[in-house]
Amino acid sequence: MGRRWDAAVRRSREEPNAFARDLFDGLPARYDVLEELLSLGQNRRWRTAMVDAVAEDRPGSVLDVATGTAGVALMLARRTDARITGVDLTEQMLRRGRDRVGQAGERRVSLAVGRAEQLPFADSTFDALTFTYLLRYVADPAATLRELARVVRPGGTVASLEFAVPRAPVWLPAWRLYTRVVLPSAGLVAGGREWAEVGRFLGPSIEAHYRRYPVERHVEMWREAGFEDVLTRRMSLGGGLVMCGRRTRG
Repeated sequence: MGRRWDAAVRRSREEPNAFARDLFDGLPARYDVLEELLSLGQNRRWRTAMVDAVAEDRPGSVLDVATGTAGVALMLARRTDARITGVDLTEQMLRRGRDRVGQAGERRVSLAVGRAEQLPFADSTFDALTFTYLLRYVADPAATLRELARVVRPGGTVASLEFAVPRAPVWLPAWRLYTRVVLPSAGLVAGGREWAEVGRFLGPSIEAHYRRYPVERHVEMWREAGFEDVLTRRMSLGGGLVMCGRRTRG
């Protein structure tokens, strides 16, 4: 089993776009409920902290990258008067997102297929940008951050949410037990085989990512990409990482 998931982690690095599409294709129908359940109810808190960083600047336009089923996009629409554009790799996730946008009667949210590594927008198009659970699914996080920076106007706010690894020694053993045992079992019971697969992949994937890119390196990559005033906030005993910064002026 360990070799199998080591291979999955390697494929997530070598073919990140294809891997992400395969991983999430079967999940949209119950994604939002299970996301909350399997994060022990923390996902909404993390998203709220990320959206807070953007909403306080009252942007007129926001790009939400890796929008999935539009959960963050709809939260942004509720919290701001901005026009929200969401992009994601997976058409099935976007289909569910469009259903949710329609059910909410939200006309300021539009969704489209798109790659974070090559966004179909001109320079400085948006006042702000958010991205969620993205950097583990791209081949070159530093280059992706540069591309995200490109489409944000100087001075605009960017905020992100990623899973993280708690610091040793106190909470790391409990986190490993949860991600290696509880999460796959809970996924199987609550969401079936597809969610069990995600549960098995998640812990090894997160740890592998932070071995290559510690939080300190994330901060450096943001600054190298053209962001200033970069802040990090570890949440839920270190299981979530919210970051924010501003596109460098001038």
